[in-house]
Amino acid sequence: MQTLNLPTYSFKIKSEDNRKYIFDEIRKKYLLLTPEEWVRQNFIKYLVKEKKYPQQLISIEREFKISKLIKRCDIVVFNKSGRPNLIVECKSPSITISQDTFDQISDYNRHFNVDYLIVTNGFKHYCCRFDKNTGSFAFAEEIPEYSEL
Repeated sequence: MQTLNLPTYSFKIKSEDNRKYIFDEIRKKYLLLTPEEWVRQNFIKYLVKEKKYPQQLISIEREFKISKLIKRCDIVVFNKSGRPNLIVECKSPSITISQDTFDQISDYNRHFNVDYLIVTNGFKHYCCRFDKNTGSFAFAEEIPEYSEL
């Protein structure tokens, strides 16, 4: 897989029926290794190893409803009280992050109502802080440590 704009991590990867699978340490199972999954797994490791996010407070592909449609948020981070604090939308490295990507995660935030939104394709990472009083977003210079959430 492609080298990303993140530290290099080791993963458990296996081949089966000419397909590669990566072990997800959060869900404790092997998943098909797609480019988007590669970004997601690397970004999770980044949050845990570099930013000190507790693994047990991270949820992957969290289902929720918008109107009658079932959606999935790539990564949801909770605070110690169990309230969502941050959501992440991961894209394949070949996908350019666009306004559509920000619109997508903003729609997700109508459900989660978190303080931080992150969008990444493994090369570019954008972090925004959501101001609940004004309903506006401000780009953060860097992704916060867990203790800063």
